[in-house]
Amino acid sequence: MVLTRSYKHSIAERAQRDPEFAQALLDEAATLFLNGEPEMARIILRDLINATVGFEELARETERPSKSLHRMLSAKGNPSMDNLAKIFSVIRTTLGVDMQVHAVPVN
Repeated sequence: MVLTRSYKHSIAERAQRDPEFAQALLDEAATLFLNGEPEMARIILRDLINATVGFEELARETERPSKSLHRMLSAKGNPSMDNLAKIFSVIRTTLGVDMQVHAVPVN
């Protein structure tokens, strides 16, 4: 079976019309980072940025070049903690959400 459209278009459209879905993507990206899966977290963040704030606006808000942000959030990217904090801050502001982290015991 041939795919008729890119999953990225589906994700972007849903994130634009469904704020809870966009928040879930942000939550998933943060959870993946904190649980040692940064590659997938960067990919989800990249899709979320494309669907919401956009890389040009993110560049203005973070005072980082758009191309650098694209590289940072690629599968092989390596954003510094400072850059990552700025990226999360812009996304949180764009979505109008706050984030809280809770540690849970491992069973």
